[in-house]
Amino acid sequence: MPEFKYTALSKAGKAVDGEIEGEDLQSVEALLSKQGFSDLKVKKKPKEIALFAEKVTEKDIVVFTRQFSVMISAGLPLVQCLSLLSSQSENKTFAKTIGEIRQSVETGDTFSDALRKHPKVFDTLYGNMIEAGEVGGILDTILVRLADYMEKAMKLKAKVKSALVYPLAIVVIAVVVVAFLMIFVIPTFVSMFAEMGGSLPGPTALVMHISDLFVNHWWKMILALVVFIFVFKRFYQTEKGMLMVDTYALKAPVFGPLIRKVAVAKFTRTFGTLTSSGVPIIQALDIVARTAGQKVVENAILGTIDSIKEGQTLAAPLSRSKVFPPMVVQMIDVGEETGALDTMLEKIANFYDDEVDAAVEALTALLEPMLMVFLGVVIGFIVIAMYLPIFKMADAIG
Repeated sequence: MPEFKYTALSKAGKAVDGEIEGEDLQSVEALLSKQGFSDLKVKKKPKEIALFAEKVTEKDIVVFTRQFSVMISAGLPLVQCLSLLSSQSENKTFAKTIGEIRQSVETGDTFSDALRKHPKVFDTLYGNMIEAGEVGGILDTILVRLADYMEKAMKLKAKVKSALVYPLAIVVIAVVVVAFLMIFVIPTFVSMFAEMGGSLPGPTALVMHISDLFVNHWWKMILALVVFIFVFKRFYQTEKGMLMVDTYALKAPVFGPLIRKVAVAKFTRTFGTLTSSGVPIIQALDIVARTAGQKVVENAILGTIDSIKEGQTLAAPLSRSKVFPPMVVQMIDVGEETGALDTMLEKIANFYDDEVDAAVEALTALLEPMLMVFLGVVIGFIVIAMYLPIFKMADAIG
């Protein structure tokens, strides 16, 4: 809805100013008058053009959640907490978002409903957990759990990123080195081989053809890469494409086990946090499925929901999906039988966090020699291909 700025006198005769959302000028004036304000001056707030708006990061949300939990535990009113956090935030975009949430709460929305108006900042999981905290009267406890969950999720994501940094750096170096050889080094051999005449060995002809692509047809290569990325993205946005790519990703020889362990850790951590916060199990599974980030895992969890509605346990459909390791399914089964599912899920999540650590270290140790060998083979092939005609000529002279 449009935003309006206003100045007015409160019931106590104090001058106040602020911002409020409303359908039009008349409805805003009526709402403010109903709240006891007088001597109203209301005007529509001009739209801000944010070309370079600061992005709200996970760290911003974690700090907000942690500070909010401390304030709520200290007994501060909700609106006052939001006002303080809005003024303290160094991220201007996030400060504006918190201010809008405060205004929504002031106009009668619940805190969870106000958060849901900003889905790009606060996801479904966040909104549902806050709602559970409001209903159960344990908002401070829920905020602590949310902060803990988000911090652990950030650490997990950081581990995965660290596993990709080294191989990505090696690939970039390899591309730069090969491009340099093809553009600046190989062309110097072309004129020399042309003067020699005769037929060139197969590897030499191949390298010279690739060099010609880099020098004279580089735009075609870039265009082909752009088209490939565009087509792949469009394909991955489809249900079939996403399922196919994610299925192959889980079966990948090097990265597949790591992807599976990350998926299990995220599932158990998110599901355990939701169930321990009082979110109904069906609703919790639906949220976990939508935030899984992996289509195969999402389908497995959604299949579990259908089975639970038919009266089955959680472990049975998880076992049939073949996505989750047997040990995980057995521990979930024990948790269901003992009535300590949330505790068991937390233990599984902690175990798989350690597994991800070990997998990242193993992956880095494995990829380092593999990539170095790959880089050596590529460059070695280019060098040998360029010297083959020289060896051939030397043999002829001999």
